[in-house]
Amino acid sequence: MIVDLRSDTITKPTADMMQAMMQAEVGDDVFGEDPSILALEARMAEMFGHEAALFCASGTMANQIAIKAHTQPMDEIILDKTAHIYYYETAGFAFHSGVSVKLIEGDRGRITAEQVAENIQPNFDWLPKTSLVCLENTTNKGGGACYELECIQSILQLCLEKSLLLHMDGARIFNAIVAKGYSPAEIGSQLDSIAVCFSKGLGAPVGSVLIGNAAFIRKARRIRKVFGGGMRQAGYLAAACTYALDHHIEKLAIDHQNARELAETLGQLNWVKEVRASETNILIFSVHPPVELVISKLREAGILSIQFGPADIRMVTHLDISRPMIERAKDVLKALSF
Repeated sequence: MIVDLRSDTITKPTADMMQAMMQAEVGDDVFGEDPSILALEARMAEMFGHEAALFCASGTMANQIAIKAHTQPMDEIILDKTAHIYYYETAGFAFHSGVSVKLIEGDRGRITAEQVAENIQPNFDWLPKTSLVCLENTTNKGGGACYELECIQSILQLCLEKSLLLHMDGARIFNAIVAKGYSPAEIGSQLDSIAVCFSKGLGAPVGSVLIGNAAFIRKARRIRKVFGGGMRQAGYLAAACTYALDHHIEKLAIDHQNARELAETLGQLNWVKEVRASETNILIFSVHPPVELVISKLREAGILSIQFGPADIRMVTHLDISRPMIERAKDVLKALSF
């Protein structure tokens, strides 16, 4: 039995999801005529309390479109130093938008209004102009940590006072919604834009949606085109996302419970140095032995994980991880010795 805990991006469509994809009604989305995409965009906009939405090929594309739509060259964006936008999107903010970044030392990837206030640039000719704040919820390198709604509200209030825009990389926002109990509309109302990914915890093969007001999405649509993101009969992909919305959100709670069980097991092992708190489906832990050795031994036993730092390992639970797989992973962890 192979238990693949490398990422929640490795999920494959279920048979029912594939059936929904095959039955999708499609058209040419560049002409704005794909009914499955139009329905998904309208549903997501309404769900998060905004006017419009845009289907994108990936979370990275959605984030980079948002940055370009919200900023001008020579601007600066504020975000945590471990944010996906900074760490894993190939400096797209510089390449696509000509902006710099001001990095904050947050708490497991989460920043505060006070930290944002301290990092807004003064209005001098020789400094970039602070124009955008980017949050990530849940945080990847923060081990699936979630923002409290009150924290986001305080950041929004500061942004309004300082004429800044607020974007959220919500790649795993439904994990946060399930864990924290706030609604999509409650969190969406605090943001100028949010990017929501379907190919992680929700188990769709492809797709993210960027959400905001109508003028922002009109601009974003043009940027998507120049990024090469104008797709034609992409309603087959949108149908998978719609199926995930209908059937997979409630299953995220199972992923969270599975991650907690793995964390409890790891916390009892003498070769594990530290297990970071796990709120959702991402589990990060540090080890005493060489990290490469631990990952190798796990792989030999059929448990796949990834290195996430000099002594850190990441495991991510997801839709394709069954109860027997969790039990198998726990047994292997307990049997390892160094």
